[in-house]
Amino acid sequence: MNRIFYGQLSLKIKKKIISSGANVHSDLPAAKYVHGVLTHNKNYDNLKINSNKRGGTMSEIMIVDDDISISDMLTEALTNEGYTVRKAYSGTEALMLLSQNRPDLILLDLMLPGLTGEQLLPEIKDIPVIVVSAKADISDKVGLLLGGAADYVTKPFNIQELLARVAVQLRKNANTSADNIMSYRELTLDTASHIVSADGVEIRLTRTEYAILKLLICNPEQVVAKLTILERIAADTPDCTEDSLKIHIHNLRRKLRSVTGQDYISAVWGIGFMLS
Repeated sequence: MNRIFYGQLSLKIKKKIISSGANVHSDLPAAKYVHGVLTHNKNYDNLKINSNKRGGTMSEIMIVDDDISISDMLTEALTNEGYTVRKAYSGTEALMLLSQNRPDLILLDLMLPGLTGEQLLPEIKDIPVIVVSAKADISDKVGLLLGGAADYVTKPFNIQELLARVAVQLRKNANTSADNIMSYRELTLDTASHIVSADGVEIRLTRTEYAILKLLICNPEQVVAKLTILERIAADTPDCTEDSLKIHIHNLRRKLRSVTGQDYISAVWGIGFMLS
């Protein structure tokens, strides 16, 4: 069970802890444990973890935990730090929410209804995941870290440590994301997540369309010959031919225009294509 500081929680959450009927233990002189939760520590009042912004917007964290009390307590602790929070109570619900929106970080429990945390983790791409679990076996930790988790926190845990780990992962991800961003005018291409957007609106592209656009953005306002395009994208799309290239370009141009209202790709007769 999680440890969390009681002093920063709302009256509603405090009542929820009390109504659980849990026994209170005084194991620490400056703290009390209620239902496995560290409920008070005077140092928490002065704790404020920064690095809760990415690109000028508040970082969004998804909590995936089927324990409503734990989820609510974590939500309040994180919102106190300025984070935006979304919650899922099963692996299946989390997967559905991820198809609609990408958070900046995920706190993932393992013992979930529907898809378990172990089953959900491989489905999460390019989002840092901190596993929060009562499973303390070293083999569990090692397997999940090697399987894609960015960090592993064992329950019960200290909220100060969790908030610090969240801040560290967001800082790492922000630095990595900056290195992975390519842009041309209002278009943005993320080479890590393979997401293309225009003024924040995602443009869904096929693998071939993405590879073509990436090559053109690497060579802005320069004519790229058809054969060069075919050679450069061959590793990603080996089935693309000169005839099918025209279709892919047509579809790519249409998708960009539908979002931006502009024609980004120009054909240079007999030579190739360019961003203009």
